[in-house]
Amino acid sequence: MRNIQILPPQLANQIAAGEVVERPASIVKELVENALDAGSSQIEIEIEQGGIRLIRVTDNGVGIPKEQLNLALSRHATSKVYNHDELTHVATMGFRGEALPSISSVSHLRLASKFHESDMAWEVLADGTEVGMAPEPARLSQGTLIEVKDLFYNTPARRKFLRTEKTEFSHIDEMVKRMMLARFDVGFILKHNRKVVRHVPIADTPEKRSQRVQKICGEAFMDAALPVEISNGELSLQGWIASPEFNRAQADLQFFFVNERMVKDRLVSHAVRQAYRDVMYHQRHPAFVLYLELPPEKVDVNAHPAKNEVRFRDSRTVYDFLFHQVHKTLAEPIAKHAAQEVQAFERPQIQVEEVASVTHKWSPHPQQSGLNLGRSQVESYAQLIPKEMVSTPSALPETSNDSIPPLGFAIAQLHGIYILSQTQEGMVIVDMHAAHERIVYERLKTQWAEDGVKVQPLLVPIQLSLSESEVALLERHENVFGQLGLELDAISSDQVVIRAVPSVLARGDVEQLVRDVFADVQTLGDSQRLETRLNEILSTMACHGSVRANRQLSITEMNALLRDMERTERSGQCNHGRPTWRAFTMKEMDQWFLRGQ
Repeated sequence: MRNIQILPPQLANQIAAGEVVERPASIVKELVENALDAGSSQIEIEIEQGGIRLIRVTDNGVGIPKEQLNLALSRHATSKVYNHDELTHVATMGFRGEALPSISSVSHLRLASKFHESDMAWEVLADGTEVGMAPEPARLSQGTLIEVKDLFYNTPARRKFLRTEKTEFSHIDEMVKRMMLARFDVGFILKHNRKVVRHVPIADTPEKRSQRVQKICGEAFMDAALPVEISNGELSLQGWIASPEFNRAQADLQFFFVNERMVKDRLVSHAVRQAYRDVMYHQRHPAFVLYLELPPEKVDVNAHPAKNEVRFRDSRTVYDFLFHQVHKTLAEPIAKHAAQEVQAFERPQIQVEEVASVTHKWSPHPQQSGLNLGRSQVESYAQLIPKEMVSTPSALPETSNDSIPPLGFAIAQLHGIYILSQTQEGMVIVDMHAAHERIVYERLKTQWAEDGVKVQPLLVPIQLSLSESEVALLERHENVFGQLGLELDAISSDQVVIRAVPSVLARGDVEQLVRDVFADVQTLGDSQRLETRLNEILSTMACHGSVRANRQLSITEMNALLRDMERTERSGQCNHGRPTWRAFTMKEMDQWFLRGQ
């Protein structure tokens, strides 16, 4: 048995470096966080050979007094936390006091600083031994400069784990991008091998902040971005979320900040993913840049050595807040705009009989309405359809720009699948089945949340043969089927009678609808899973009630569908996450045909 002894300072720091210094990007993170805590408004990061040869971070912060330079290189020395109470109210980026001594134990480190109350700058060198060296005068006009050379020169085993220069710099670049997104009040310059890679000035206006996000996340992200800004008590959420059409194969464009600290948190990721669940296609990932603000005492930032994770004191409240705000924002785009514009495009009253009798002149087949529009629905939309369009379906009315609704007015149906609509900016193409599927789905969800799905009795009940196990399901989950709007009676061990179905699905294939619902219920099994996965069943039902391909719709029905889309939450995607419409501007179409060139 070997004797217990205290580790030498350099060895202790090298062990600590194993947690703090994973790769060059880890050093950049620690040094930039220190610069931010020093109140810097400008930070320059210089990298050579992916950070293996050199990392230099220069800032214009308050600086460090001469007599504290050596102390700053000592383990567990910090100016950011003095007692336990401050540890529970951490509002700074760094506070452990391990970074500088750990970094100096595996590199050649130089620390130069000019304290803001001093007339000159001073510097010290460090080797991880924590043996104080006499400060020497330095050439520095303001702030602090930290230089890290020859990383892992004295721990060659660690150096072997580093990747290529290109790979290591890509990690640094990704880290700096996160810092740039975290602090709009700071300007950044990133250089690699003496070449400027990124340069962003201070973003002190909403426009400049959007420009910075666009520069980092790309123009396509900002084109698809929906702004988020909401406060609820002690919680505040701001930022941007991309509309579901802008999705990614990987979760590589997800930035989440808690009190200006970039974090990766499972609770956060799950809340946002669940908010997108109804509108995201298959296994794709959403994109977002979000900022959560809450009192420091409500979040524990001391949950991870590298401070990449946090722990919320009231995780349930945070989860619900994030989910509801993202979910609400995704539901708003068309509906919110349409609500503001509805007064602008009202039309003189048109006779319902006249509107209902008009059919599209390019639709030679008999009308087979898949929209299940009653007289009241047609009447409610009649005033939105210009009289000129009714009498001459092939031409659009003469209207001013402010009288055109968001999705425009229908002018044609293409191959029995798509609706072509002229808008203020150009044109929109709508997948009529996908769009109507979303509308029916949202109506079913709303009805379920209120009093259960509204039913319509069948004039002639339908007898349906099922397996014995499926009929047994009816006995166990009769209340669930009832809430879904299905009135069923078992008449034998393998047969049921369908007496009523959801009113919005009455014109669909009733037998196949019931079979599919039984299949869903059988797959989900117990009542608890049924409750949590209910939307999947409603989605299956909605698919049966939606207008099918090759249905010939009249101008009235097409416009009614467009107006419904404008008022329906999440109508930009079908129940499976596919887009329901695409817009094309006149500028884009002019480019197709080289107009003006």
